[in-house]
Amino acid sequence: MTMTTQEFGAKIQRLIEKKSLSFDETYGMFRQVLLNHQPDLQQGAFLAALTAKGETVEEIAGAWAAIDELDTVHFEGEMPGPLCENSGTGMDQLKTFNVSSAAAIIAASCGVAMARHGARAITSSCGTVDLMEAVGVDVDCSVSTVGESIRATGIGLFNGMSPHVHPGALGRILSQIRFGSTLNLAASLANPCRPTLGLRGVHSPHLVEKSAQVMRQIGYRRGLVVHGSDAASGLGMDEISVCGATSICEFTPAGTISYELHPVDFGISPVPAAEVAATGQVDLEARRFISVLKGDGRYSACEDFACLNAGAILYITGQVPEMRRGLDVARQAVASGGAIAKLREWAGCQGVAGGAGLRRFDSLVADCAA
Repeated sequence: MTMTTQEFGAKIQRLIEKKSLSFDETYGMFRQVLLNHQPDLQQGAFLAALTAKGETVEEIAGAWAAIDELDTVHFEGEMPGPLCENSGTGMDQLKTFNVSSAAAIIAASCGVAMARHGARAITSSCGTVDLMEAVGVDVDCSVSTVGESIRATGIGLFNGMSPHVHPGALGRILSQIRFGSTLNLAASLANPCRPTLGLRGVHSPHLVEKSAQVMRQIGYRRGLVVHGSDAASGLGMDEISVCGATSICEFTPAGTISYELHPVDFGISPVPAAEVAATGQVDLEARRFISVLKGDGRYSACEDFACLNAGAILYITGQVPEMRRGLDVARQAVASGGAIAKLREWAGCQGVAGGAGLRRFDSLVADCAA
């Protein structure tokens, strides 16, 4: 499929005029970007114009299809059962403690198979990959190594900016831009394991139902798409919030349902956003992360934050009948030592060669106990 610079530019002009593209047109445009068949300025203009217009379901799905086909190494091995992914789009206004990673580990300690797909910080200072690297997980390993970790321990992390995972263009593009775009929305769904269950956070309330429709279209069977808020400031986050209301779209093969949840629905008093805010320093985030998974009480708001989001994973994967019960089970996993033990097991399996990852983890745990 070839496209001249004039043809590519004509479609950019349509986007500038707020006219949407079809699935096939978007797929074709992203092929041009991923294959580097257009000048850099054209590629950047396309991403900016599409993002500024506001993406449709068909446009996000078309972008995902191109990334999945051209720039994703898939894990082909057998898995013991359905896989779950909990990722956020990033680009949110409130930068918080890395709750999605903590929630994934807690859920894995409760028996959920988690196939995570994250990235280094782009619009923040400490992304999922940065944090997991700091606690001992090998973030530069092959897709097969991550897949084997999921099979062995119930959790693994694919680095969305690694050439082992996306060998073509994603790293090139994401390393050159410092604004959130449609590429972030679509690429965060390009998981090598193609999970069918998901908890997905989005940075804007207008993306909640739209993202649920995209996930259904690309093969997810059941999921929650969420956008949380801070009651005091009105700013948003791509997580279930302990600071204010959360807008949710839940989907199954039968359809979708939208609703709103509040911390008090779970017996949690809303907390100021500052209590769960990111510190911006990877070493401090790593120590807080360990403390939360140990449940030592130093960061009680972050513990509630992590367990609430883990409870949603337990609910959407069918481990519990409702989210309130999921919160209770998640808290038990932390209190029993199961969550921190799961992280150690993971660091030992998807760890840096020679046991360096496990030594890094043990050193952090010792520092936190001091």
